[in-house]
This record gives sequence, C-alpha cells and structure tokens, in this order.
Amino acid sequence: MFLRILHPPKKRLKKTDYISPTIEKMKRIAVFTSGGDAPGMNACIRAVVRTCLVNKIQVYGVMRGYQGMIEGEFKPMTSRSVSNIIQRGGTILKAARSKEFMTPEGMDKAYKNLQDHQIDGIVAIGGDGTFKGAEEFTARFPDIKIVGIPGTIDNDLAGTDFTLGFDTALNTVVSAVDKIKDTAASHDRCFFIEVMGRDSGCIALWAAVAGGAESVLLPEKETNLDDLVAKLELGKAHNKSSSIVIVAEGEKNGGAQNIANQLKERIDEYETKVTVLGHIQRGGSPTVFDRILAARFGVTAVDTLLAGGNKVMIGIRNNEVCLTELCKATKQHDPLDEKLFRIANILSY
Repeated sequence: MFLRILHPPKKRLKKTDYISPTIEKMKRIAVFTSGGDAPGMNACIRAVVRTCLVNKIQVYGVMRGYQGMIEGEFKPMTSRSVSNIIQRGGTILKAARSKEFMTPEGMDKAYKNLQDHQIDGIVAIGGDGTFKGAEEFTARFPDIKIVGIPGTIDNDLAGTDFTLGFDTALNTVVSAVDKIKDTAASHDRCFFIEVMGRDSGCIALWAAVAGGAESVLLPEKETNLDDLVAKLELGKAHNKSSSIVIVAEGEKNGGAQNIANQLKERIDEYETKVTVLGHIQRGGSPTVFDRILAARFGVTAVDTLLAGGNKVMIGIRNNEVCLTELCKATKQHDPLDEKLFRIANILSY
C-alpha cells in the first residue's frame, strides 16, 4: 500500500501524490527517541516531521523519551524545527531511560499528557527497551497507536537486516582499527580492541572482517584461549609483525583487558596493548546509508500509522521496507551470521 510513495511513477507528480493513504485520519502524532542514541536519529526525526506536515498532521517532539512523556515535555515541530539536522549525530529530542515509565503510575501520567495534547499515534525511535515499553503501554492503553523504528548501533533486533546507526558505528570502528594497525605494525604489538556489543557481537564481527583482524571474540561464541594462542603464534611464525583481536564488550571472559591479561601469561611473541573504543562509536555524522535508511524508516512509520498500523516495527529485509510485530522484534533476535563468522576465520590466516 506504500508503493506509490516509496517508488513514485515517472509521470509528473501532483502534491496529493505524496499524501499517504488513510484509513482513519489522525490529527496529531508524537515522535521521540529513547535508550542509547544512534547516528541517523536526527535524520529520522526530520523524515517523520516532514511526512506528518505533508499530510497536514500536527506533530510533536517528546523530549527525553518516556521520561519526557511523563513530565509533559512536548514540543510542537515545524519544518524549520528539523532544518539542518540531517548531518548531525545524537538526537535533538534527547534520549533517556525511564524506570518510572515501567510502573502503572508512570504510564498513567504519560497517557494523561498524551490525552491533554490530543495525540493519536506515536513514532518511537529506539531499541529493545523502547519497544518493550511501547508493548506494555499499548496493552494498557490500546487507543494509542505506536509504530517503532529500530534506532540502535548494536543491530540486534529481529525483523530487520540493519538498524539505524549500525553502519555509522561500524565505519567509526573500522577507521579506528585502521589507525591502530599502523602503530601495531610499527612496534610488533598485539592490540585487543574492545567494541560495543553487550549481547550482540554484530559490530565486532563485521569490523573484524572489514578491518582484517586476526581474531574476533563474541558474546555468542565461547572463547577458547588455546585456539587464540595457537592462531597468534601461527601468525608470528608466518612473519606477521602485528596482530589485531576484536573483542565485543559482552564477551564472556570479561572483555578485552581480561583476555589480554590472560594472554600475557601464555605468549611473549608480542607486546600486548588494549584499546577500548567506548562511546566514540555512538557519535559522529551519519553515513549516507544511515541517512537513506532514516528517510525510508521515517516516511514509512507515518504511512503505517495513517493506514491503521499499530504495535509494529519498521524494518528492512533484502532492501525492501517491511513490518514486524513489536513482540517478535523484542522477544527474539536474529542469530549470529555464521557464514560471515566462517569468512572471518578463513581470512584471519
């Protein structure tokens, strides 16, 4: 039902061709960002706001996610509100985690504020925690329709090949790995580089392949120190002057520093160093891929609300925008890409 909007015909378009098909006309939509910030959130807010305005819908930005909803921090948005933000990282609406929202009293306060502002639908940009909150809220107040947009650098939600911000974070990591490889080779060092990914090793795995790492340690896989030592020693025997090991922060042995400490006791061919990239991965201007993804997600989210959609997440599969029930997006995760993991192992020799 969205093909006319996402893929316009080659004929000369009229202004009405941009207006979404509507089952039940909404008057007011709110948009917010929640949980960890991700590059591309601002571009997505921009897409949501301008799609609402084209459809003559008043749109509000909710500051600080669910906490702002509880405290009544609603900001009317215009086209000028989202000017010159497509290239900015972070989120102009701020992001926060709210324990109060997960209580009946907190949800009641949020609902009252939504009623006071006559909000019909919500676009929630965030990750797993954001969508779980949305599920519980709509179960309690079914008259409020919510559509989710996956905004998290971890790329750990089912129902989409890519989450908003993952590509930018990955490019940041690979750029850092490239620089570290220069100094590693200059000093015959083994660097353990820790990247974000408490429950998902997606950033680590993709960065290992793109950055030419000798090994990658993931939350989804058991780390065998004997195998790691053997691989590093083999590299030295093949005259490698340095080694890079990518470690996801959720790796079960306690992260990069703990692994490096254990390796120091067992191998002396390399001087070992540890670099924790940390929150640098969240910042920066979004890549072209994330900007386009944000535009597609934002427009489709509003279209979905106007067409009567509720409790669904916008995703992308095989370059096609698709919908997944929120409960399926949060209660299960796509498994680790075993083919890419095999490629990482092959290319490390």
